[in-house]
Amino acid sequence: MVKEFISQLPPNKLTPFKKHPYQVREDAAMDELVESVRTYGILSPLLARPKGDGYELVSGHRRRLAAQKLGLPTVPVLVREMTDDEAVILMVDSNLQRENLLPSEKAFAYKMKLEAMKRQAGRPKKNQSQVATKYDTASVIGHESGESRDTVFRYIRLTNLVPPLLQMVDDGRIAFSPAVEVSYLTRDEQTELWDLIGREDATPSLSQSLRMKRLSREAKLTPEVLYAILTEEKPNQKEQIRIKTESLRKYFPRNYSAQQMEREIIKLLEARYRAKDRGER
Repeated sequence: MVKEFISQLPPNKLTPFKKHPYQVREDAAMDELVESVRTYGILSPLLARPKGDGYELVSGHRRRLAAQKLGLPTVPVLVREMTDDEAVILMVDSNLQRENLLPSEKAFAYKMKLEAMKRQAGRPKKNQSQVATKYDTASVIGHESGESRDTVFRYIRLTNLVPPLLQMVDDGRIAFSPAVEVSYLTRDEQTELWDLIGREDATPSLSQSLRMKRLSREAKLTPEVLYAILTEEKPNQKEQIRIKTESLRKYFPRNYSAQQMEREIIKLLEARYRAKDRGER
């Protein structure tokens, strides 16, 4: 029987979940949450489990921050005893349906849940391999998340990227499919690639990433070869206006991807064009 109770606890008594894969961003959505809590209070209790002398937060990290910003002395918390794996699965599931999740957030969330479910399943049954168990578990995760088993594994591959490249995926500078293939490169090769991207202001296409992956497996992906692949002209390459993301970041919410910023800029230009057109009539 699950032991649980609801209590009013100080926010600082709730420690964040270890290796929490979701970012608690101070953006427009957080501002809205703060105003909602200010007006209505916290309508849904946070979820935590006893841990040492305090409590480990399983779900409700954004609500906790909102409460801290408002200086609330206590927040309602559902305290429940649970194992590490039960806590991981609940923590992942309580956030997976959020809008605007970054690729890195989904990647580490899927990985944590897959590992927790595999531990819960224990040893494979007779005549069932560990690989089969792993694929069955990924199928369950994908079904619960509305994605295929293969997509789950492709997201998990992103956890093999070095942090600067993973950040570029989150920023929308490297597309998902090329990023998955780049994740098969060694860490030294990835670091070299990241340095080249910065120097040449170019990112790999899917076909280029696939060639890099193949050459890496053949131990032929030297810095010179990486440079030659990355700087070659792409067949469908068109003239582009390049603006560094960092130059635009201050004008948009922190969680906006490059694609979202581009869409907003296009909307503003279209509105300006329509206003100018009306003025000339």
